Amino acid sequence: MHKFILIPDSFKGTMSSSEICAVMEQAIRRHVPAAQVYGVPVADGGEGSVDAFLGAVGGEKVDARVQGPWGEDVDAFYGVLPGGVAVIEMAAAAGLPLVGERRSAEQTTTYGVGQLMRLALERGCKKIIMGLGGSATNDGGCGAAAAMGAVFRDDCGQAFVPVGATLSRIDSIDLSGMPKELAGVEIVAMCDIDNPLCGELGAAHVFGPQKGADPAMVELLDAGLAHMAGIVKKDLGRDILSLHGAGAAGGMGGGMVAYFGAQLQMGIETVLDTVGFDALLDGADMVFSGEGKIDFQSLLGKVVIGVARRTKRAGVPLIAVVGDIGDNIDAAYEAGVSAIFSINRVAVPYQQARTRAKNDLALTMDNLMRFFTRMGL
Repeated sequence: MHKFILIPDSFKGTMSSSEICAVMEQAIRRHVPAAQVYGVPVADGGEGSVDAFLGAVGGEKVDARVQGPWGEDVDAFYGVLPGGVAVIEMAAAAGLPLVGERRSAEQTTTYGVGQLMRLALERGCKKIIMGLGGSATNDGGCGAAAAMGAVFRDDCGQAFVPVGATLSRIDSIDLSGMPKELAGVEIVAMCDIDNPLCGELGAAHVFGPQKGADPAMVELLDAGLAHMAGIVKKDLGRDILSLHGAGAAGGMGGGMVAYFGAQLQMGIETVLDTVGFDALLDGADMVFSGEGKIDFQSLLGKVVIGVARRTKRAGVPLIAVVGDIGDNIDAAYEAGVSAIFSINRVAVPYQQARTRAKNDLALTMDNLMRFFTRMGL
């Protein structure tokens, strides 16, 4: 029996990973009705990550009531996968959609994210996957740490919950009040950027403006994160100032390492490990992956390349079905991609191509399956 694995990224603004898997599977079954087809939807840690994991391996979506980015009560959720693995989207409690037009990177908090983590602990989860994406915050993860029992004090000894504008007030950090169960929990933060915490490529400068920060506020936020990093090093012995990925999600990347001992990991690596991809490859005839456009950024370790590295080791061919193909991507083949096909069948601009993308994807997959079956696959 033939076996196919489908593991595409979404085509941003066009099709979700789950939709792409469905179209691919339909084309495969049209030509190989009895095939084993395994769909693994992929998300990047932002909105949709919980649903993607649940779609890939099963589990339960748990509703929760927590604090939103402005401290108001909001309806949120997290996922529990088989084996006691919790998946949390920080955007569910601290995301840009929750603030609407009221964007204020200096005042919003990740407190609700910490509440979701605490709920997962109370449920008995032994591993937490945190998706860092789509945040409305710039508090370095202090809010989340406070919700888990960390105590931040100013130079007068007064405890407070820091936000972006008050990070420079932190004089000491005490983690002794955090749950003892946390010591036995593995925490992985999905992080697909390598921005440092501070500086011109840091959280405030790169992402602050989209969260409502003007130039003066960007400088204040940047200085606050640098100050926080200094206190973290002094009190917790962790150096996050030069840590790659620390600037993700308003400094939440650095905060996850500083306060929770998390491992920052590329999103696709987290997905592949969680779904047991290496074992799934056993006996596979073909893997189909893809993304909206494969280009030089893809080569840094996005979905297609991350998958290709695994399939290459296993000796399984990988076909990338993409919206568009950039220049100078020969390294993709060296990484393990067997072939790349664009679904843009009539070579139209993106705004036109997106309206016909689903049908073009179906036709491209149909063409590929016709070829494979004719070759006696």
